[in-house]
Amino acid sequence: MKAGRIVLVLDGQGGGMGTQLIKMLAPALPGDCELLAVGTNVLATNAMLKAGAPHGATGENAVIYNAARAALILGPIGMILANGILGEVSPRMATAVSGAAAEKILIPSSHCGAQVAGTQDCRLEEYLQNAVALALRALDA
Repeated sequence: MKAGRIVLVLDGQGGGMGTQLIKMLAPALPGDCELLAVGTNVLATNAMLKAGAPHGATGENAVIYNAARAALILGPIGMILANGILGEVSPRMATAVSGAAAEKILIPSSHCGAQVAGTQDCRLEEYLQNAVALALRALDA
């Protein structure tokens, strides 16, 4: 990976949310940013790589290591919940992501077992568009 700001996209299960984020983010990222896909499992990572992520890694250690290096983290809200995403997120992963210095953009998901008061009920596509807009704004700041 080249030196620059790491934009970390996290996902689990089949990587559907991460895949869509990669497709939306990759063409719009500033030149000094490097997109990195990290999945809780190999299916999620492979899906994000096929979507255009130039680099990917899988598993607990990959989440812990890369969360500490990231400038920005995007993913489902379950990534900050111990045993989130149907148990795919270990307590160590959740601690690493929630404790990372990076700004986090978290997307509500019905698969995470958490509801956020104050969010509007949107289709996933709308949440993802909002997340990408927030990410690009944060990277330009």
